[in-house]
Amino acid sequence: MTQAECNPYRYSDSNKRYQTYDYYLRHTFGTKVAKLPLDAGFTCPNLDGTVGFGGCIYCSGRGSGDFAPDAGLPVAEQIAIQKKLFSRKWDVSHCIAYFQAHTNTYAPLAVLRRVYEEALAQPGIVGLNIATRADCLPPDVVDYLAELSQRTVLTVELGLQSSNDRTAAEIHRGHSFAQFCDGVRRLRMTGAGIQLCVHIMFGLPGEGREEMLQTVRDVAALCPEQVKFHLLHVLRGTELARRYAEGLYQPMEREQYLSVLAGALELLPPETVVCRLTGDGRAEDLLAPLWSLRKTTVINDLDKLLYRSNTWQGRLFQQAL
Repeated sequence: MTQAECNPYRYSDSNKRYQTYDYYLRHTFGTKVAKLPLDAGFTCPNLDGTVGFGGCIYCSGRGSGDFAPDAGLPVAEQIAIQKKLFSRKWDVSHCIAYFQAHTNTYAPLAVLRRVYEEALAQPGIVGLNIATRADCLPPDVVDYLAELSQRTVLTVELGLQSSNDRTAAEIHRGHSFAQFCDGVRRLRMTGAGIQLCVHIMFGLPGEGREEMLQTVRDVAALCPEQVKFHLLHVLRGTELARRYAEGLYQPMEREQYLSVLAGALELLPPETVVCRLTGDGRAEDLLAPLWSLRKTTVINDLDKLLYRSNTWQGRLFQQAL
């Protein structure tokens, strides 16, 4: 029997022992879907002084929007640029507009409405992904998100990284886990079809395996529709890069990351979509860990580890509650 034929995980039609984003998209839309990173020109309360200056210690100058077009371009033009770029490899007849850079609910409602509606009006856009912070969800914005979710497939991505408040202070996140949970609660209370995606980061300063897996347990208890796992990258020009240069931060080793990732998948609800298994950054800006550049190899080795260990996503979910 092949690995796919003996795979015990039910939300898979391959050897993958976790629910991939590709699997989710194909079963939601009936076809492959391209996800287009965009930069609407927003800032962040952790940059403008509302909760802090300088952002999180690992944040690049573009607020995770390194692969988006110029923020000065209209959203429609950005989408056209990205569709042309992505069409070299993929069918772009069905696309998700991904507002990725900085905090994409941190603006007056009228501005948000203009930006999101412009995206939805473009040909082939079948969904919206909106990356934001849990402390940037005022009532009028939450109501509008609920309305949007009735007209399109809407995913709200919340950057948690760690449920440990000591870690949150160390990375200058600017809000507590309790505030994060309150943001999740307010999105859930709408009763609308908003998909929740939680970002978790491994390798944060001061965290060992148990702290990382505790974050996964805490997130699993919220039963998010989606999660993204990120490996902490040291990027040029960040506060983390300064600490790394001074010997104050040591990145994760490859085998350590794979082991934690496998353990994390076991703790998740089996229905949760795993949208990402490791983060991305521009190769020219990456200082460490350099092994992360071989992303496909890392993912393949995770598949092998899960198979050898005879484990899969959600295997320990009920025990972890």
